[in-house]
Amino acid sequence: MGFFRKKQPKEKNEIENKVLKENIANAALAQLCQGEDYESLAYTKVEFGYLFDIENHGIEALFKIITDKEIFYFAVQGPKLLRLTLTEELFSAYVDGFFAARQ
Repeated sequence: MGFFRKKQPKEKNEIENKVLKENIANAALAQLCQGEDYESLAYTKVEFGYLFDIENHGIEALFKIITDKEIFYFAVQGPKLLRLTLTEELFSAYVDGFFAARQ
């Protein structure tokens, strides 16, 4: 009998998918509370650590929203959008780990 390698799911890096990034960012922004999380969204930035579409899983993303008050971290896992409590160091470590696991 031969050995069978488990088929790895297909992954597509979607970091250049502007429409997908805007939709995800808008959903996350809707979770922020005006007055508590930001005063104005005028200079708000969204930075994605990674954004992949994984076969039989869906979207996998880690990103941050930088408002005039604070930095907020979010993850997308399949259909779920999660607000996370992270530090910048943890965010960077998770991003690095995600890409290291794919080499």
